[in-house]
Amino acid sequence: MRIARFDDDRIGLVRDGRVLDITDHLTDHLTARLTPGPGSLARRMVADFAHIRPLLEELAAGAGPSAGLPLDEVRLRSPIPDPTKIVAAPVNYRDHQAEMSEAFHVSALGFFLKSPSSLLDPGGTVRLPYCDRRFDHEAEFALVVGRRATHVTPEEALDHVFGYTGLMDITMRGGEDRSTRKSFDTFTPMGPWLVTPDELGSPDDVDLELTVNGTPRQKANTRDLIWPAARFLAYVSTVTVLEPGDVITTGTPAGVAPIQDGDTVDLIVDRIGRLTVGVTAESAVPCPTGGAERGPIPPAAPQTGPSQLSASRPS
Repeated sequence: MRIARFDDDRIGLVRDGRVLDITDHLTDHLTARLTPGPGSLARRMVADFAHIRPLLEELAAGAGPSAGLPLDEVRLRSPIPDPTKIVAAPVNYRDHQAEMSEAFHVSALGFFLKSPSSLLDPGGTVRLPYCDRRFDHEAEFALVVGRRATHVTPEEALDHVFGYTGLMDITMRGGEDRSTRKSFDTFTPMGPWLVTPDELGSPDDVDLELTVNGTPRQKANTRDLIWPAARFLAYVSTVTVLEPGDVITTGTPAGVAPIQDGDTVDLIVDRIGRLTVGVTAESAVPCPTGGAERGPIPPAAPQTGPSQLSASRPS
Protein backbone atom coordinates (compact mmCIF):
# COMPACT_ATOMS: atom_id res chain seq x y z
CA MET A 1 0.00 0.00 0.00
CA ARG A 2 0.93 3.61 -0.58
CA ILE A 3 -0.67 5.85 2.00
CA ALA A 4 -0.68 9.63 1.66
CA ARG A 5 -1.73 12.50 3.82
CA PHE A 6 -3.20 15.37 1.80
CA ASP A 7 -5.22 18.60 1.82
CA ASP A 8 -6.81 19.36 5.21
CA ASP A 9 -5.37 16.37 7.11
CA ARG A 10 -7.05 13.78 4.88
CA ILE A 11 -5.66 10.24 4.50
CA GLY A 12 -5.75 8.35 1.21
CA LEU A 13 -4.58 5.29 -0.68
CA VAL A 14 -2.42 6.15 -3.69
CA ARG A 15 -3.09 4.06 -6.81
CA ASP A 16 -2.33 4.72 -10.46
CA GLY A 17 -1.94 8.47 -10.13
CA ARG A 18 -5.03 8.91 -7.97
CA VAL A 19 -5.70 9.09 -4.24
CA LEU A 20 -8.69 7.33 -2.67
CA ASP A 21 -9.87 9.24 0.41
CA ILE A 22 -10.28 6.87 3.38
CA THR A 23 -10.40 9.49 6.13
CA ASP A 24 -14.00 8.97 7.23
CA HIS A 25 -13.59 5.19 7.30
CA LEU A 26 -10.51 5.53 9.49
CA THR A 27 -12.26 7.90 11.87
CA ASP A 28 -15.27 5.60 12.19
CA HIS A 29 -13.05 2.58 12.76
CA LEU A 30 -10.98 4.24 15.46
CA THR A 31 -14.10 5.56 17.18
CA ALA A 32 -15.71 2.11 17.15
CA ARG A 33 -12.60 0.62 18.72
CA LEU A 34 -12.61 3.32 21.38
CA THR A 35 -9.01 4.14 20.50
CA PRO A 36 -8.97 7.90 19.96
CA GLY A 37 -5.38 7.95 21.19
CA PRO A 38 -2.98 10.86 21.23
CA GLY A 39 -1.78 12.66 18.17
CA SER A 40 -2.86 13.03 14.57
CA LEU A 41 -5.16 10.73 12.66
CA ALA A 42 -2.14 9.51 10.68
CA ARG A 43 -0.26 8.53 13.83
CA ARG A 44 -3.32 6.80 15.29
CA MET A 45 -3.76 4.89 12.04
CA VAL A 46 -0.16 3.70 12.21
CA ALA A 47 -0.58 2.55 15.80
CA ASP A 48 -3.74 0.53 15.02
CA PHE A 49 -2.81 -0.59 11.51
CA ALA A 50 -2.99 -4.33 12.25
CA HIS A 51 -6.72 -3.92 12.80
CA ILE A 52 -7.24 -1.30 10.10
CA ARG A 53 -5.48 -3.07 7.23
CA PRO A 54 -8.32 -5.47 6.34
CA LEU A 55 -10.67 -2.50 6.03
CA LEU A 56 -8.26 -0.68 3.72
CA GLU A 57 -7.77 -3.75 1.56
CA GLU A 58 -11.56 -4.08 1.24
CA LEU A 59 -11.91 -0.42 0.28
CA ALA A 60 -9.15 -0.69 -2.30
CA ALA A 61 -10.62 -3.85 -3.81
CA GLY A 62 -14.06 -2.27 -4.11
CA ALA A 63 -12.92 0.97 -5.70
CA GLY A 64 -12.91 1.31 -9.48
CA PRO A 65 -9.94 2.59 -11.49
CA SER A 66 -11.38 6.11 -11.64
CA ALA A 67 -12.22 6.32 -7.93
CA GLY A 68 -10.66 9.11 -5.91
CA LEU A 69 -8.93 12.32 -6.91
CA PRO A 70 -6.07 12.85 -9.35
CA LEU A 71 -2.84 13.38 -7.46
CA ASP A 72 -2.20 16.65 -9.26
CA GLU A 73 -5.44 18.04 -7.79
CA VAL A 74 -4.51 17.50 -4.13
CA ARG A 75 -1.88 19.05 -1.91
CA LEU A 76 0.32 16.38 -0.39
CA ARG A 77 1.33 16.74 3.23
CA SER A 78 4.12 15.27 5.32
CA PRO A 79 2.99 11.64 5.82
CA ILE A 80 3.25 11.93 9.62
CA PRO A 81 2.77 15.47 10.95
CA ASP A 82 3.60 14.84 14.61
CA PRO A 83 6.17 12.12 15.36
CA THR A 84 7.35 12.13 18.95
CA LYS A 85 10.89 12.15 17.57
CA ILE A 86 12.95 12.21 14.37
CA VAL A 87 16.09 10.11 14.80
CA ALA A 88 18.90 10.50 12.28
CA ALA A 89 22.11 8.64 11.47
CA PRO A 90 25.36 10.63 11.18
CA VAL A 91 27.93 9.46 8.60
CA ASN A 92 26.33 6.19 7.52
CA TYR A 93 27.73 5.89 3.97
CA ARG A 94 31.43 5.22 3.34
CA ASP A 95 31.57 7.60 0.38
CA HIS A 96 30.14 10.43 2.49
CA GLN A 97 32.67 9.66 5.22
CA ALA A 98 35.41 9.93 2.61
CA GLU A 99 34.17 13.19 1.10
CA MET A 100 34.05 14.73 4.59
CA SER A 101 37.51 13.36 5.52
CA GLU A 102 35.80 12.17 8.70
CA ALA A 103 37.60 9.70 10.96
CA PHE A 104 34.40 8.38 12.56
CA HIS A 105 31.08 7.03 11.35
CA VAL A 106 27.78 5.88 12.83
CA SER A 107 29.38 3.14 14.92
CA ALA A 108 31.18 5.76 17.00
CA LEU A 109 28.77 8.68 16.60
CA GLY A 110 25.46 7.00 17.47
CA PHE A 111 22.50 9.15 16.42
CA PHE A 112 21.14 12.68 16.72
CA LEU A 113 17.63 14.12 16.97
CA LYS A 114 15.88 16.61 14.72
CA SER A 115 12.96 18.70 15.91
CA PRO A 116 9.59 17.34 14.70
CA SER A 117 8.57 20.93 13.95
CA SER A 118 11.18 20.96 11.16
CA LEU A 119 9.00 18.70 8.96
CA LEU A 120 8.03 20.12 5.57
CA ASP A 121 5.28 18.99 3.20
CA PRO A 122 6.05 17.78 -0.33
CA GLY A 123 5.93 20.78 -2.63
CA GLY A 124 6.82 23.07 0.26
CA THR A 125 9.61 25.63 0.47
CA VAL A 126 12.79 25.34 2.52
CA ARG A 127 13.34 28.71 4.16
CA LEU A 128 16.99 29.60 4.71
CA PRO A 129 17.14 31.64 7.93
CA TYR A 130 20.51 33.37 7.48
CA CYS A 131 22.16 35.22 4.61
CA ASP A 132 25.74 34.57 5.77
CA ARG A 133 25.75 30.79 6.32
CA ARG A 134 26.04 27.79 4.06
CA PHE A 135 23.11 25.36 3.74
CA ASP A 136 23.37 21.88 2.17
CA HIS A 137 20.98 19.22 0.88
CA GLU A 138 21.21 15.65 2.15
CA ALA A 139 19.20 12.85 0.48
CA GLU A 140 17.99 10.08 2.79
CA PHE A 141 15.92 6.89 2.93
CA ALA A 142 13.63 6.93 5.96
CA LEU A 143 11.20 4.69 7.78
CA VAL A 144 8.25 5.21 10.09
CA VAL A 145 7.89 3.05 13.20
CA GLY A 146 4.68 1.01 13.33
CA ARG A 147 4.90 -0.72 16.70
CA ARG A 148 6.42 0.37 20.00
CA ALA A 149 10.04 -0.74 20.00
CA THR A 150 12.43 -1.00 22.91
CA HIS A 151 15.57 -3.13 23.00
CA VAL A 152 14.70 -5.01 19.83
CA THR A 153 17.31 -7.01 17.93
CA PRO A 154 18.29 -6.34 14.31
CA GLU A 155 16.45 -9.55 13.38
CA GLU A 156 13.26 -8.18 14.99
CA ALA A 157 13.65 -4.57 13.92
CA LEU A 158 11.90 -4.58 10.55
CA ASP A 159 8.81 -6.16 12.15
CA HIS A 160 8.39 -2.78 13.87
CA VAL A 161 8.35 -0.77 10.63
CA PHE A 162 5.06 0.62 9.34
CA GLY A 163 6.39 2.05 6.10
CA TYR A 164 9.17 3.74 4.16
CA THR A 165 9.51 7.19 2.61
CA GLY A 166 11.96 9.76 1.30
CA LEU A 167 13.48 12.51 3.46
CA MET A 168 15.81 15.45 2.99
CA ASP A 169 18.00 16.44 5.92
CA ILE A 170 18.68 20.12 5.22
CA THR A 171 21.79 21.21 7.09
CA MET A 172 23.39 24.49 8.10
CA ARG A 173 27.19 24.39 8.20
CA GLY A 174 28.85 25.82 11.27
CA GLY A 175 30.12 25.03 14.71
CA GLU A 176 26.80 24.40 16.43
CA ASP A 177 25.58 20.96 17.47
CA ARG A 178 23.81 18.92 14.79
CA SER A 179 20.46 19.26 16.53
CA THR A 180 20.69 23.04 16.08
CA ARG A 181 21.99 23.06 12.51
CA LYS A 182 19.34 20.60 11.28
CA SER A 183 16.21 21.61 13.21
CA PHE A 184 15.19 24.91 11.65
CA ASP A 185 11.57 25.01 10.56
CA THR A 186 11.23 23.49 7.02
CA PHE A 187 14.56 21.61 7.29
CA THR A 188 13.04 18.12 7.09
CA PRO A 189 11.05 17.64 3.88
CA MET A 190 9.44 14.18 3.97
CA GLY A 191 7.34 12.19 1.52
CA PRO A 192 5.70 12.01 -0.88
CA TRP A 193 3.84 9.23 0.99
CA LEU A 194 4.41 6.05 2.99
CA VAL A 195 4.97 2.70 1.28
CA THR A 196 4.28 -0.40 3.37
CA PRO A 197 6.99 -3.07 3.65
CA ASP A 198 5.14 -5.61 1.49
CA GLU A 199 4.91 -3.02 -1.29
CA LEU A 200 8.54 -1.88 -1.06
CA GLY A 201 10.34 -5.17 -0.59
CA SER A 202 13.83 -5.18 0.91
CA PRO A 203 14.96 -1.85 2.41
CA ASP A 204 18.54 -2.98 1.79
CA ASP A 205 18.39 -2.52 -1.98
CA VAL A 206 16.74 0.82 -2.72
CA ASP A 207 18.10 3.40 -5.17
CA LEU A 208 17.90 7.08 -4.31
CA GLU A 209 18.90 10.13 -6.31
CA LEU A 210 18.82 13.85 -5.57
CA THR A 211 18.94 16.63 -8.15
CA VAL A 212 19.07 20.42 -7.85
CA ASN A 213 17.46 22.30 -10.74
CA GLY A 214 17.64 19.05 -12.69
CA THR A 215 21.38 18.56 -12.13
CA PRO A 216 22.32 15.27 -10.39
CA ARG A 217 23.99 15.76 -7.02
CA GLN A 218 23.60 12.52 -5.02
CA LYS A 219 23.02 8.95 -6.16
CA ALA A 220 23.29 5.81 -4.04
CA ASN A 221 21.73 2.51 -3.02
CA THR A 222 20.86 1.53 0.54
CA ARG A 223 23.04 -1.55 0.17
CA ASP A 224 25.93 0.88 0.70
CA LEU A 225 24.80 1.88 4.19
CA ILE A 226 27.36 1.17 6.92
CA TRP A 227 24.55 0.26 9.30
CA PRO A 228 21.48 -0.95 7.38
CA ALA A 229 18.02 0.16 8.45
CA ALA A 230 17.41 -2.84 10.72
CA ARG A 231 20.65 -2.47 12.64
CA PHE A 232 20.20 1.27 13.07
CA LEU A 233 16.61 0.96 14.29
CA ALA A 234 17.63 -1.79 16.72
CA TYR A 235 20.43 0.33 18.13
CA VAL A 236 18.22 3.38 18.56
CA SER A 237 15.67 1.25 20.43
CA THR A 238 18.33 0.39 23.05
CA VAL A 239 18.65 4.08 23.88
CA THR A 240 15.13 5.46 23.56
CA VAL A 241 11.68 3.92 23.25
CA LEU A 242 10.36 4.25 19.70
CA GLU A 243 6.66 4.97 19.39
CA PRO A 244 4.31 4.43 16.42
CA GLY A 245 4.78 7.30 14.00
CA ASP A 246 8.38 8.05 14.97
CA VAL A 247 10.68 8.73 12.03
CA ILE A 248 14.06 7.02 11.59
CA THR A 249 16.27 8.34 8.80
CA THR A 250 19.33 6.43 7.73
CA GLY A 251 21.94 8.97 6.60
CA THR A 252 23.15 10.59 3.40
CA PRO A 253 25.58 9.45 0.69
CA ALA A 254 28.31 11.48 -1.02
CA GLY A 255 27.45 14.51 -3.11
CA VAL A 256 26.35 16.86 -0.34
CA ALA A 257 26.45 20.43 -1.67
CA PRO A 258 24.88 23.86 -1.13
CA ILE A 259 21.37 24.99 -1.91
CA GLN A 260 20.40 28.61 -2.41
CA ASP A 261 17.53 30.96 -3.09
CA GLY A 262 15.45 29.89 -6.09
CA ASP A 263 16.61 26.26 -6.23
CA THR A 264 14.29 23.31 -6.84
CA VAL A 265 15.38 20.11 -5.13
CA ASP A 266 14.08 16.67 -6.13
CA LEU A 267 14.60 13.40 -4.28
CA ILE A 268 13.61 10.27 -6.19
CA VAL A 269 13.48 7.05 -4.17
CA ASP A 270 13.00 3.80 -6.06
CA ARG A 271 9.62 2.11 -5.43
CA ILE A 272 8.50 5.11 -3.38
CA GLY A 273 8.33 8.25 -5.50
CA ARG A 274 9.49 11.82 -5.98
CA LEU A 275 9.76 14.46 -3.25
CA THR A 276 10.12 18.03 -4.55
CA VAL A 277 10.72 21.24 -2.61
CA GLY A 278 11.74 24.79 -3.42
CA VAL A 279 14.25 26.98 -1.62
CA THR A 280 13.99 30.63 -0.61
CA ALA A 281 16.25 33.07 1.23
CA GLU A 282 13.49 35.65 1.53
CA SER A 283 13.61 37.20 5.02
CA ALA A 284 17.08 35.72 5.68
CA VAL A 285 19.12 37.77 8.16
CA PRO A 286 22.72 37.67 9.43
CA CYS A 287 23.29 34.81 11.87
CA PRO A 288 23.21 36.22 15.42
CA THR A 289 25.83 33.76 16.71
CA GLY A 290 28.27 33.86 13.81
CA GLY A 291 29.06 30.15 13.76
CA ALA A 292 32.65 29.01 14.09
CA GLU A 293 34.20 27.21 11.15
CA ARG A 294 35.55 23.89 12.34
CA GLY A 295 35.75 20.23 11.43
CA PRO A 296 35.61 18.44 8.06
CA ILE A 297 33.62 20.08 5.27
CA PRO A 298 32.23 18.88 1.93
CA PRO A 299 34.47 19.41 -1.10
CA ALA A 300 34.32 22.45 -3.34
CA ALA A 301 30.69 23.06 -4.17
CA PRO A 302 29.28 23.41 -7.69
CA GLN A 303 27.75 26.75 -6.75
CA THR A 304 28.66 29.45 -4.29
CA GLY A 305 27.08 32.57 -2.90
CA PRO A 306 26.84 34.83 0.11
CA SER A 307 24.51 32.39 1.87
CA GLN A 308 27.07 29.55 1.65
CA LEU A 309 30.07 30.81 3.56
CA SER A 310 30.49 28.73 6.69
CA ALA A 311 31.61 25.14 7.05
CA SER A 312 31.25 22.74 9.93
CA ARG A 313 31.35 19.28 11.27
CA PRO A 314 29.91 16.61 8.98
CA SER A 315 26.41 15.27 9.14
